[in-house]
Amino acid sequence: MTTESVMTEPQRTRVAPTVLAGIGAFVVVGVYVLVSSLDLGLWTSLGPGPGMFPFAMGGLLVAMSAIWLVQELRQPSETASGVDRGLVIAVVVSLALLAGVMDLIGFQLSMFIFLMYHLKIRGRRGWISSLIIALAGSAGAFYAFNYGLNVALPTAGISVLNSIGL
Repeated sequence: MTTESVMTEPQRTRVAPTVLAGIGAFVVVGVYVLVSSLDLGLWTSLGPGPGMFPFAMGGLLVAMSAIWLVQELRQPSETASGVDRGLVIAVVVSLALLAGVMDLIGFQLSMFIFLMYHLKIRGRRGWISSLIIALAGSAGAFYAFNYGLNVALPTAGISVLNSIGL
Protein backbone atom coordinates (compact mmCIF):
# COMPACT_ATOMS: atom_id res chain seq x y z
CA MET A 1 0.00 0.00 0.00
CA THR A 2 1.47 3.34 -1.02
CA THR A 3 0.60 6.67 0.35
CA GLU A 4 0.00 9.32 -2.19
CA SER A 5 1.02 12.83 -1.22
CA VAL A 6 -0.94 15.56 -2.71
CA MET A 7 1.09 18.74 -3.08
CA THR A 8 -1.01 21.80 -3.16
CA GLU A 9 0.20 25.24 -3.87
CA PRO A 10 0.08 27.48 -0.80
CA GLN A 11 -2.84 29.81 -0.97
CA ARG A 12 -1.63 33.35 -1.50
CA THR A 13 -3.61 35.84 0.54
CA ARG A 14 -4.05 39.46 -0.33
CA VAL A 15 -3.24 42.43 1.82
CA ALA A 16 -6.34 43.51 3.71
CA PRO A 17 -7.83 46.81 2.50
CA THR A 18 -7.84 48.14 6.06
CA VAL A 19 -4.10 47.52 6.34
CA LEU A 20 -3.52 49.35 3.05
CA ALA A 21 -5.69 52.22 4.31
CA GLY A 22 -3.61 52.38 7.50
CA ILE A 23 -0.35 52.43 5.56
CA GLY A 24 -1.76 55.11 3.26
CA ALA A 25 -2.84 57.22 6.23
CA PHE A 26 0.65 57.07 7.74
CA VAL A 27 2.19 58.05 4.39
CA VAL A 28 -0.17 61.02 4.07
CA VAL A 29 0.63 62.21 7.61
CA GLY A 30 4.36 61.73 7.01
CA VAL A 31 4.32 63.70 3.76
CA TYR A 32 2.28 66.46 5.41
CA VAL A 33 4.83 66.71 8.23
CA LEU A 34 7.70 66.74 5.72
CA VAL A 35 6.17 69.57 3.70
CA SER A 36 5.07 71.57 6.76
CA SER A 37 8.51 71.34 8.37
CA LEU A 38 10.13 72.99 5.36
CA ASP A 39 8.33 76.25 6.22
CA LEU A 40 9.93 76.19 9.67
CA GLY A 41 13.43 76.03 8.23
CA LEU A 42 15.71 73.02 8.37
CA TRP A 43 18.94 74.87 9.11
CA THR A 44 20.00 78.17 10.68
CA SER A 45 23.38 79.83 11.01
CA LEU A 46 23.68 78.24 14.46
CA GLY A 47 22.82 74.70 13.35
CA PRO A 48 19.65 72.65 12.99
CA GLY A 49 16.53 74.77 12.66
CA PRO A 50 13.08 74.25 14.18
CA GLY A 51 11.94 72.20 11.20
CA MET A 52 14.76 69.66 11.34
CA PHE A 53 13.21 67.33 13.94
CA PRO A 54 9.72 67.26 12.38
CA PHE A 55 11.33 66.76 8.96
CA ALA A 56 13.29 63.78 10.26
CA MET A 57 10.20 62.32 11.95
CA GLY A 58 8.10 62.78 8.79
CA GLY A 59 10.79 61.07 6.72
CA LEU A 60 11.01 58.26 9.25
CA LEU A 61 7.23 57.82 9.17
CA VAL A 62 7.20 57.59 5.36
CA ALA A 63 10.16 55.18 5.37
CA MET A 64 8.60 52.95 8.03
CA SER A 65 5.32 52.94 6.09
CA ALA A 66 7.20 51.80 2.97
CA ILE A 67 8.87 49.01 4.96
CA TRP A 68 5.49 47.99 6.35
CA LEU A 69 4.04 47.89 2.81
CA VAL A 70 6.89 45.67 1.59
CA GLN A 71 6.37 43.34 4.56
CA GLU A 72 2.65 43.14 3.87
CA LEU A 73 3.20 42.45 0.17
CA ARG A 74 5.65 39.65 1.01
CA GLN A 75 3.56 38.06 3.74
CA PRO A 76 0.18 39.63 4.49
CA SER A 77 -0.75 39.75 8.13
CA GLU A 78 -3.73 37.82 9.32
CA THR A 79 -6.88 39.80 9.73
CA ALA A 80 -8.02 40.17 13.30
CA SER A 81 -11.47 38.69 13.51
CA GLY A 82 -11.78 39.16 17.24
CA VAL A 83 -11.13 42.89 17.44
CA ASP A 84 -12.62 44.39 20.58
CA ARG A 85 -14.62 47.19 18.99
CA GLY A 86 -15.64 48.46 22.42
CA LEU A 87 -12.01 49.05 23.31
CA VAL A 88 -11.32 50.80 20.02
CA ILE A 89 -14.34 53.06 20.47
CA ALA A 90 -13.40 53.76 24.11
CA VAL A 91 -9.87 54.81 23.13
CA VAL A 92 -10.98 57.02 20.23
CA VAL A 93 -13.76 58.70 22.26
CA SER A 94 -11.51 59.21 25.29
CA LEU A 95 -8.77 60.74 23.10
CA ALA A 96 -11.32 63.10 21.55
CA LEU A 97 -12.56 64.08 25.03
CA LEU A 98 -8.98 64.56 26.20
CA ALA A 99 -8.30 66.92 23.32
CA GLY A 100 -11.56 68.74 23.95
CA VAL A 101 -11.10 69.42 27.66
CA MET A 102 -7.34 69.98 27.81
CA ASP A 103 -7.56 73.75 27.31
CA LEU A 104 -10.38 73.98 29.84
CA ILE A 105 -8.99 71.93 32.74
CA GLY A 106 -5.31 71.80 31.73
CA PHE A 107 -2.89 69.05 30.81
CA GLN A 108 -2.30 67.70 34.31
CA LEU A 109 -5.91 67.12 35.33
CA SER A 110 -7.17 65.97 31.91
CA MET A 111 -4.26 63.54 31.48
CA PHE A 112 -4.72 62.24 35.04
CA ILE A 113 -8.41 61.49 34.37
CA PHE A 114 -7.59 59.94 30.98
CA LEU A 115 -4.92 57.68 32.46
CA MET A 116 -7.05 56.69 35.46
CA TYR A 117 -9.91 55.74 33.14
CA HIS A 118 -7.70 53.54 30.98
CA LEU A 119 -5.71 52.05 33.85
CA LYS A 120 -8.38 51.48 36.49
CA ILE A 121 -11.61 51.09 34.52
CA ARG A 122 -10.54 49.70 31.14
CA GLY A 123 -7.37 47.93 32.31
CA ARG A 124 -8.71 46.78 35.70
CA ARG A 125 -5.43 47.61 37.46
CA GLY A 126 -5.22 48.14 41.19
CA TRP A 127 -5.80 51.54 42.78
CA ILE A 128 -2.22 52.04 43.94
CA SER A 129 -0.55 51.27 40.62
CA SER A 130 -3.18 53.26 38.71
CA LEU A 131 -2.66 56.32 40.93
CA ILE A 132 1.14 56.14 40.73
CA ILE A 133 1.20 55.75 36.95
CA ALA A 134 -1.48 58.42 36.40
CA LEU A 135 0.36 60.91 38.64
CA ALA A 136 3.69 60.21 36.97
CA GLY A 137 2.12 60.42 33.53
CA SER A 138 0.27 63.65 34.20
CA ALA A 139 2.19 65.77 36.71
CA GLY A 140 5.55 64.18 35.92
CA ALA A 141 5.22 64.74 32.18
CA PHE A 142 3.93 68.29 32.77
CA TYR A 143 6.95 69.26 34.87
CA ALA A 144 9.39 67.46 32.58
CA PHE A 145 8.10 69.34 29.54
CA ASN A 146 7.47 72.72 31.17
CA TYR A 147 10.63 72.99 33.25
CA GLY A 148 13.02 70.42 31.81
CA LEU A 149 12.42 71.04 28.12
CA ASN A 150 10.85 74.53 28.29
CA VAL A 151 7.86 73.36 26.26
CA ALA A 152 4.64 74.88 27.56
CA LEU A 153 1.76 72.46 28.00
CA PRO A 154 -1.79 73.77 28.50
CA THR A 155 -2.76 74.97 31.94
CA ALA A 156 -6.34 75.15 33.17
CA GLY A 157 -8.56 77.84 31.71
CA ILE A 158 -10.74 77.77 34.83
CA SER A 159 -9.28 80.33 37.25
CA VAL A 160 -9.85 78.20 40.38
CA LEU A 161 -7.90 75.28 38.89
CA ASN A 162 -5.24 77.60 37.49
CA SER A 163 -4.73 79.24 40.89
CA ILE A 164 -3.79 75.89 42.46
CA GLY A 165 -1.22 75.17 39.75
CA LEU A 166 -3.21 73.03 37.36
